[in-house]
Amino acid sequence: MKTVYLEKVESTNLFAKEHLQDFADGTVVHAKAQTAGRGRLQRKWVDLGEGNLFMSFVLKPSSCFCEIYSNLTQYLSIVLAEVLDEYGVSTEIKWPNDVQVNGKKIAGILSETVMQGSDFKGLVLGVGVNLNAQKEDFDLIPDKIVTSLNLEIGKSVNLDEFRNKLVEKFFSRYNDFIEKGFEIIKDVYIKKSCFLNREVNVRIFNNTKKGIAKSITDKGELILVDKNKELVLTIGDIL
Repeated sequence: MKTVYLEKVESTNLFAKEHLQDFADGTVVHAKAQTAGRGRLQRKWVDLGEGNLFMSFVLKPSSCFCEIYSNLTQYLSIVLAEVLDEYGVSTEIKWPNDVQVNGKKIAGILSETVMQGSDFKGLVLGVGVNLNAQKEDFDLIPDKIVTSLNLEIGKSVNLDEFRNKLVEKFFSRYNDFIEKGFEIIKDVYIKKSCFLNREVNVRIFNNTKKGIAKSITDKGELILVDKNKELVLTIGDIL
């Protein structure tokens, strides 16, 4: 594993994709500041300043794309939740990969696949975590209910220590996950979930589906029940 340290970039994901051919499998790209971070579905990830985590994993698990790679964001959400729990907070996950503390979003995860024609070149798995922020910083994110780790535990967080914990835990089970898939984290994922057996609205691009979140499949999909009809969702965001 190699770590690339950067002072400032538009986004660690963009940098990793642009230099993908130069990076070996397992390379970690970490930036001190990020000026144009992005989340899922092209949402903006706001840089709350130094002391917060902006990082991407460069992953090249095989020469062809496998369906299981789509679940890597859920795997990372579990890893991240477990690291946060070590700091004395109680985390929950909102499908598919939003990590929350006390009902407030604390992190963003984004996976991007890199193809060259029909050839799979690898994927970049990015994560941003609010570790050190002030309450007034969240005025920059008026439409979101968010928090940061330091505000939850009442003291500042050592960025390097947190990053090292996250990287170590991620790679400790990464190969096992690639081999066996979502099923190895399914029980923990369900235990951490905050949405099951509740009525939810799920946004799928420009559409919204409403129903009871019944269960999670062995592939990490959400089974939504509406008027006795089951809908299996592979993509979307619970609002």
